[in-house]
Amino acid sequence: MQTFIINQNQQPNGDHEVHNTTTSCVFMPLLENQIPLGSYFTCTGAVAEAKRRFADARINGCYFCCAPCHTT
Repeated sequence: MQTFIINQNQQPNGDHEVHNTTTSCVFMPLLENQIPLGSYFTCTGAVAEAKRRFADARINGCYFCCAPCHTT
């Protein structure tokens, strides 16, 4: 299983990005801006959890560490 976080800060386009901490993404937000999402087999579960928790936010997977979940 892999561990995921979401960046509490928005990207310039308004997205909050989900990152895979297991892969040590080079674009990982600072520790104080990370909100843990838990462990999942793929980014799909992590993005679904983020959307459930933050229903009013725009959620997207990081292009670099969660490419299958990156949509915008």
